[in-house]
Amino acid sequence: MERKLFWGIMTPGAVLTILFGVWLWLGWFRGASSWFHAKVALVALLVGYHLWCWRLLREFAADRNRRSHVWYRWFNEAPTVVLFATVILVVVKPF
Repeated sequence: MERKLFWGIMTPGAVLTILFGVWLWLGWFRGASSWFHAKVALVALLVGYHLWCWRLLREFAADRNRRSHVWYRWFNEAPTVVLFATVILVVVKPF
């Protein structure tokens, strides 16, 4: 199931997000202020999270899971915090 979620939902979503973000950046946000660069850094953090999920997926496939279910519950909440921070950053534009 995790393989289907990763390759069927997460990866296409990540690719589309990056493509549309680059399209916006090249088309509309030339000379953007610092909030946009902070947003790009948060998106890069999410890309790193996605790659980490891929590594965990391979560990599951090889039956080398060393973490508890509690760790995975907290790991699952991390991108939510980053996404909330990204949305707040875009709406408020503090700098």
